[in-house]
Amino acid sequence: MSQSSAVDKGGPGAATAAVLGDSERRELERLRQEVARLRAAPPPGRRRIRWASLAAGMLLVLGCLGVPASVLAVWTHRLVTDNDRFVATVSPVIQDPLVQSALANRISTEVLGYVDVQQIADEAIDALAVQGMRPQLVDRLHDLTGPLAAGVAGLVHDRVGQLVASEEFTAAWNRALDVTHEQANAVLSGEAAAIAINNGMVVLDLGPFIAAAKQQLVDSGFGAAARIPDVHPTVDLFAARTLVRAQTAYQALDAAATWLPWITLLLLVAGVSLARHRRRAVLGVGLGVVAGMLVLAAALMVGRALLVSGVPAPGAAAAAQTYDVLVRFLRDALRTLAVLGLVIALGAYLVGPAAGAVSSRAALGRGITSLRRGRIAEALGSGPVGPFVHAHLRLLQMTVLGLAVLVFVLLDRPTGLDVLLLAFALVVALGVIKFLDQVPEQARPGEVLLAEH
Repeated sequence: MSQSSAVDKGGPGAATAAVLGDSERRELERLRQEVARLRAAPPPGRRRIRWASLAAGMLLVLGCLGVPASVLAVWTHRLVTDNDRFVATVSPVIQDPLVQSALANRISTEVLGYVDVQQIADEAIDALAVQGMRPQLVDRLHDLTGPLAAGVAGLVHDRVGQLVASEEFTAAWNRALDVTHEQANAVLSGEAAAIAINNGMVVLDLGPFIAAAKQQLVDSGFGAAARIPDVHPTVDLFAARTLVRAQTAYQALDAAATWLPWITLLLLVAGVSLARHRRRAVLGVGLGVVAGMLVLAAALMVGRALLVSGVPAPGAAAAAQTYDVLVRFLRDALRTLAVLGLVIALGAYLVGPAAGAVSSRAALGRGITSLRRGRIAEALGSGPVGPFVHAHLRLLQMTVLGLAVLVFVLLDRPTGLDVLLLAFALVVALGVIKFLDQVPEQARPGEVLLAEH
């Protein structure tokens, strides 16, 4: 049979295969498989839904929403249940001049309510009149009782103001906070009911402060203050009818603060694991954390505005200052997590294929390569360090990254500056690993070139 008949019998594909070499036939087979794959793919308008990607997106969204919720739950839980944290948070309120002025006014009013200077003076003058004092002199003395009472009221206010600004009063304030918080926490947790309730309101007892003011006035020479009895005026805190609902919320808050952060972390890890492009997922997580912190910060600003608008004008400034003191730890946490989110997003961007990221990595690589040229490269290649680092490069990089995460977790109240310093230390450590990474001298030139590439 002739060659031409064989070609005619086998068709054009057989003729082509007869004249192709081995490499050409392999390339032809690869192209045929590629064409078959493209033909089997759905049309552009009817692309199949990748359920893993959809699930990853939902998990990442839920995780990013859980971050601000977790922060708020943990902060509130610590403020409610941790007595030391509560005292440390609320104690600086008494150091604000506006709050000191409001307390001084209230305590002075209570003191003067039991020491009526004008009435005491009038009674003394009337007693002198009974003893035969001239009526004209009696009338003149009665005219002086008003200014005398005003002067004594000013003296009492000044002394009480000095007391409120003293360290002794701050110590008494902290003791009152400690006792009040322990009682409230016992009630909320259902362990006890030892909290003062008066006319349907949960109240704070001012008795210790009145006693301290009484002693301060007596020591300063105002003996009439000794007539003040052992009284216990109160300041309303919140309605007693809310205690039952507060107990339910307390239990829910305890569970949320315990489990919500771990659930949020699990959602984020699962979302990144299921994502088709994990680097983009990590980038989205970082930006999502930043967005969540910005939303929570905006909510705090709105809450502050609502609080101030609901307080009478004379106490608005003190209420705003008190609010700022109470939420200062929460704001610190917001700033820390916002910086952490930015660092995560920046890291995910720099390891990606974007032109800026590629050029940054290339510049860093050139800098490290320039530092280890010549004898340094030879020493690293001939010694045990360079080949060991080269053989375990990925393991060393992941170890350093894990240590950085562990340090961040173990930090007590980390700040945004701590995050930046930790990120800088991580970059330095990775640079050192890259500097020590050296292909052994006995490696083939092709392997060296591939490793350097």
